[in-house]
Amino acid sequence: MLSLQQKYQKEVIPKMMEKFGYKNPLAAPRIEKVVCNCGFGRMVVDKTPSEREKIINIISELLASVTGQKPVQTKAKKSIASFKTRKGMIIGLKTTLRKKMMFDFLEKLIWIILPRIRDFKGIPLSLVDKRGNLTLGFKDFSSFPEVVIDKEKGIFSLEITVVTNNKNQERGIEFLRLMGFPLKLKS
Repeated sequence: MLSLQQKYQKEVIPKMMEKFGYKNPLAAPRIEKVVCNCGFGRMVVDKTPSEREKIINIISELLASVTGQKPVQTKAKKSIASFKTRKGMIIGLKTTLRKKMMFDFLEKLIWIILPRIRDFKGIPLSLVDKRGNLTLGFKDFSSFPEVVIDKEKGIFSLEITVVTNNKNQERGIEFLRLMGFPLKLKS
């Protein structure tokens, strides 16, 4: 069985060149990066600094085990009184995967994680934006094999964005379908 990177080189590029008339293999679309982020702003606002740090460490360990890379802390850009956030407060974590780690993570996502989701019927086409990028949201980490759910840890959401260099949505959908993403058919 081909790895995702080999599949891209040997199958996806020739099919995209044939279908859309690219003259050069380098003109065919490719995945530039995968960004995984976890926002937890409302969970840490009313906490003491030590409780806040404990929650951030737990989520950081979870995200690191899922992506295989240490996450970067994201801070609030400005204070918003209605959300009880202050400028500079840590409200999320993110990792940016590229090259081999990106392909390894996408293989795990396509072949292991998505099939494990209960009542999964495919990725809706509405999750692909006008530039061909795919954004998936997970309400919890439980479908990831590295995560062991504990009651004390709680449930955290996760957003995964697959960034491509496509110029339009139609080509982006076809590219993602050829890469192996289980996209729903148009209804």
